[in-house]
Amino acid sequence: MPGGRLTQSERRQIALGLADGDAYAEIARRLDRPTSTITREVMRNGGPTAYRAELAQRATERRAHRRRHTTPRESDTQAHGRDGEAVREYEEMFTTVLMQSGLPKMLSRVLTCLYTSDAGSLTASELVQRLQVSPASISKAITALESMTLVRREPGERRRERYVVDDDIWYQSMMASARSNAQLAETARQGVAVLGRDTPAAARLENVARFLDFVGESIIRSAEQAREVLYTKAEATPGSTAEPSADRE
Repeated sequence: MPGGRLTQSERRQIALGLADGDAYAEIARRLDRPTSTITREVMRNGGPTAYRAELAQRATERRAHRRRHTTPRESDTQAHGRDGEAVREYEEMFTTVLMQSGLPKMLSRVLTCLYTSDAGSLTASELVQRLQVSPASISKAITALESMTLVRREPGERRRERYVVDDDIWYQSMMASARSNAQLAETARQGVAVLGRDTPAAARLENVARFLDFVGESIIRSAEQAREVLYTKAEATPGSTAEPSADRE
């Protein structure tokens, strides 16, 4: 399987494949490339509807030029002996996956920064510096992520807020999703009475409500079990003084 960066010819084939409606995996097979390479390339350069081979090639050349003429970030090249280039590649891949899950690009970039920082938290100025975007862009992204329960704010030094992701964030996000499901299920169930219980529309809404009830209950049960099992194990590391609770065997 070929390695290295995509060539201009390969980018033209990607563009042709997208125009024909081909899946990423099919394009990847033709080029003998990993599907993740094609996915990352397309998402990083406008998505499947806006991808243009020439623009993608120029963007890659600009990124390479910036890297040659920019001092590597200290945190990438020195902390824990990390490979700065490998870190940047991973950040791009993580961002791409988040975008595929439905998050807008800026929200994905901010979330990636937070998750790949050792502290698990950054200030607005640190995010601005790392992402090279405006403070307003960071503020909008944080507000949106906070509304999704994907980040939280904490007071920092000199009245500077820190934006945090930690073990509890995903639990809270799952619980918020369960609450949203419950609200939608209740709304669907109210429609049953309005439309007439024996009508096709009411039957459809009843099925929606039952499905969402089941999924919501499963989310709550799984999230609570995962937090109890995984976080307890993380706290009870070798050499720690943590003891099992009285109701555990």
